[in-house]
Amino acid sequence: MTPLRRFGNLLGTLVASCALILGLSGATVPASADSTTSADSASSGAKPTVVLVHGAFADASGFNDMITMLGAAGFPVIAPANPLREVAGDAAYISSVLDTIPGPIILVGHSYGGIVITNAARGHDNVKALVYLGAFAPDQGESALQLAGQFPGSKLGEALLARHYPLPDGTKNGVDGYITAEKFREVFAADLPAYKTRQMAATQRPGSVTGLSGGSGEPAWKTIPSWYLIPAQDNVIPPAAQRFMAERAGSKVREINSSHVVMMSHPAAATAVVLSAYAATR
Repeated sequence: MTPLRRFGNLLGTLVASCALILGLSGATVPASADSTTSADSASSGAKPTVVLVHGAFADASGFNDMITMLGAAGFPVIAPANPLREVAGDAAYISSVLDTIPGPIILVGHSYGGIVITNAARGHDNVKALVYLGAFAPDQGESALQLAGQFPGSKLGEALLARHYPLPDGTKNGVDGYITAEKFREVFAADLPAYKTRQMAATQRPGSVTGLSGGSGEPAWKTIPSWYLIPAQDNVIPPAAQRFMAERAGSKVREINSSHVVMMSHPAAATAVVLSAYAATR
């Protein structure tokens, strides 16, 4: 299938998924990727900037299909590189990205990126919605590893490979966590083609163990409305853990049969959740 035809199929799925959501609120979705309509919508300033924050063992390219679909619908999109070092520092970096955006924002996080947006959104009145895609939505003091291990079903721990790296003082106390190549597909992206997951395993960005085990701060979901897409076949964050976090945060929830990388295997469904957040908060 050609890239153009694949995009057309994705966009068609998105339109079908979102017509009811946006129709109920009076918003519209373009029936095709019409460049004039998209440009006019973006230039009018009517739509918020969507900021997409990736998690560990991945990079921002995982959002590529969502970026294309959101852009076709007239949304400005930014997908910054998450440092993946430690919660406070990662959140401060994403917060500095938010500082550069003058208008309204929909802040989206995948996996560990959920912890980052939970902290980065604090103090930004222009963040109108938080969207969690197979992500952590911690309360104060909770960490990614703690939440993943609190409920049965995660295969992450058995697949992690620790690599020590030197710190500035010459010691080797820094530890990065990778998912071993032979278990990457099963754990992280079981519903993607094997050739694709081999590429992802080879290019994965590690998560610092300091970051994965670091406690979160006061959660922004206490004051900002949130949406949650739960991948029911997630082998990284148990679906039960996500249901617990979503209910606690008062999120609007949808579930879908997907692996952990729901934004890659079901980009139309993930984009539909963003559009639902837009429809409810505009």
